[in-house]
Amino acid sequence: METKAVIFDMDGVIFDSERAIYNGWMELATKYKLTDIEMLYMKCVGVNAVMTRQIFLDYYGEDFPYDEYKEELSKDYHERYDNGRLPMKPGIRELLVSLQEKGYKLAIASSTRTPIVEKQIEDAGLREYFDVIVGGDMVERSKPEPDIFLRAAKLLGVLPEQAYVIEDSYNGIRAAFAGGMIPIMVPDLIEPNQEMKEKARYIFKDLYEVKELLVPAD
Repeated sequence: METKAVIFDMDGVIFDSERAIYNGWMELATKYKLTDIEMLYMKCVGVNAVMTRQIFLDYYGEDFPYDEYKEELSKDYHERYDNGRLPMKPGIRELLVSLQEKGYKLAIASSTRTPIVEKQIEDAGLREYFDVIVGGDMVERSKPEPDIFLRAAKLLGVLPEQAYVIEDSYNGIRAAFAGGMIPIMVPDLIEPNQEMKEKARYIFKDLYEVKELLVPAD
């Protein structure tokens, strides 16, 4: 069946934001003497805000001041990276241009809330490339459930098996696989394990390799 669409995760795929958020949590860990933050953060990669909050509360207890720490982290993050200052992953603009010229339908399916996704994509000058944007607040179940990718495919007007999904996280690859998509893993902070090697159709070191697959040179 002809592949007609490419669905992108945002954090860690389009932007080098996973590393920025990780660094922010590590600064908070030092400031407030929080233990095991690195381990918890890695568990949260690829999931939405509601699930992230619950992961922290399950580990530290219901009295853990997660909302206060998250607000401080968010304020610092936006002060540093808003207005187009968030670094993009190498090769993303070239890939988007080539995919659009080739006639692919393009979407973002990110666990981040939709208004934040829209603003960051707009600030980076990438909005024109995407037909559809689906944020984590637009579906009930977070990755690793496939809901967000299925919603994106439906809005694009393609069948799940007609869509590549580009992801960096375990939960993202699990979601794409569960949804019957074609998962492509481009690892960011976490290297692929055996499960990822089994569930990802392709594993590439960067977006330039993705471009070679999806838009091969004549």
